[in-house]
Amino acid sequence: MRICFVNEGSVESFAKQNAYALDGEKTDVIVFSFDGLGEVSYERELKGETNGFSCIAELSKRLNCVIVSGAVTLTRGHKRKSAVIAECGRIIGVADMLHAIDGETSSGASLRVHETKLGKMGVVVASDVFFPEVFKSLAICGSDFIVCAYERVAGIEQVLIRANAFSYGAPIFFCSKGYSLLADATGEVTFAAAQSPAYTQFTPKKEYHLVETRRRGFIRSNNGLY
Repeated sequence: MRICFVNEGSVESFAKQNAYALDGEKTDVIVFSFDGLGEVSYERELKGETNGFSCIAELSKRLNCVIVSGAVTLTRGHKRKSAVIAECGRIIGVADMLHAIDGETSSGASLRVHETKLGKMGVVVASDVFFPEVFKSLAICGSDFIVCAYERVAGIEQVLIRANAFSYGAPIFFCSKGYSLLADATGEVTFAAAQSPAYTQFTPKKEYHLVETRRRGFIRSNNGLY
């Protein structure tokens, strides 16, 4: 799997300046920070006044790849931090940040694992990085890898990405403004870069272990559980 991290600049500018160089070399996943789409109004997109969604869809079709970009989405007066996901010419989903801290934006409502040609992909948005249950839920639901679109790192994020990759056994592709990294299921940082765009090769590995616990309760009768 060849991954491209774009931590500076928009999807449109990347398509104009860099995409032709990618035409001859297969790239499987492109991850943009929140610079990728900036603010996107659903209403204006539907009216054809802006073309953020069509731009990311067209680029994914041209390169035959999966693209994830951070965005601030606007709908009916609600502003949300989101990630837009495109694959081979289609918008296959928009993931919203679930945890809006101190009213910074509106919160999303649900998590979703996206079926892609590369496997099952979980998406984590912005401040959801601080909530391990998000990564756990995506891993339990079968994510082969997790992509995280972030705004700007403050220092603790790398530790959290490594810890969650190790704890839940799913590699994490992290892209923020000015910094990108990839942590594998061992918790090791296998790639990190400040330059943009930056490229790396990665092969996800599935490894399972039996974990047993003991707890009180669940008393059995002759007919089964009470």
